[in-house]
This record gives sequence, structure tokens and C-alpha cells, in this order.
Amino acid sequence: MNPLNSPLEVGMRALVLLTRRFPKPLDLAELVYLDHVMLHSGELNGPPSLHPTLPAGPGELAMRRHLIEQGLRVLMRAGLADVEAGEEGLLYRASEEGPGFVDLLEAPYVAALRDRAAWVIAARSSSGLDVRAATRAITDRWVRDFDSQLPPSGSDHA
Repeated sequence: MNPLNSPLEVGMRALVLLTRRFPKPLDLAELVYLDHVMLHSGELNGPPSLHPTLPAGPGELAMRRHLIEQGLRVLMRAGLADVEAGEEGLLYRASEEGPGFVDLLEAPYVAALRDRAAWVIAARSSSGLDVRAATRAITDRWVRDFDSQLPPSGSDHA
């Protein structure tokens, strides 16, 4: 099993976000965006990023959604997260046991995740952030970066 971005690791990152937001829930789109920002906080005027920027760009967000869904299933099976149906879809929250479990974890990486989660949740709350628009802005930035690396149109490379 690959520990990097495994359902267990991604589930733990989601749990850190959910416990920071506890008892309020987050939907899947919010979790995808907040997980991305938590890991790449340095790119968004926050604390230093925990993970390097990868050239995968937009594919990273699509893959992250699938991984977070898997991670949430791990959390729910372990009794650390709950799901509920809301008017706008499924909402996830840490269970009553979730925050206590995260508090038991002492790894430096988890401490760094807690710091970034506190920063991103506070920034989200104070700005009234539209997560879908913010995710679109990340994707648009990747497209601009990609386009800037292409040769100018009309150049002949034959």
C-alpha cells in the first residue's frame, strides 16, 4: 500500500479539517478545496506549503475528490466521521470521537496539518469564500501557467 495519498492519509487530512470545523459540516467540494489549500497554503499567502507544487495541475483536484471520498469512507467505518443529507447534497462532519482522536496524534505532520487547517478555516470563515469560484480560480491559474509555457501561436516547429 502506498502511504502517500492513500485513503488513510487523505482521510486523516479530512478529519483534521472536519474537527477544526466541528460541529459544523462540510460538503465534498469544500473538503476538496480546503484540502488543496491546506497542503499548498504557501501559494495562497498562507503558511509554508506542506506539499510541493506538482505539474499535474487540474488533474490533481479531480484525483483529490476521489481520494477524499475514499478517505471519508475510512473515517465513517472507524466511527470518526458522519454523513448527513442536506438540501444541497451530502454533508460530512467529525463524529463526537473525531476531535479527541485527532488530539491524540502527535506526529509533526499532523501538527502542521492542524496549523494549516486552523488558518484555512479562519480565512474561509472571515472571507465568506465561495468554494466553487475559488476552485475555478485555481484551475484558471493552472491553465494560464500552462498556456504561458506553450510556444507562441503561428510559430513553425515542423
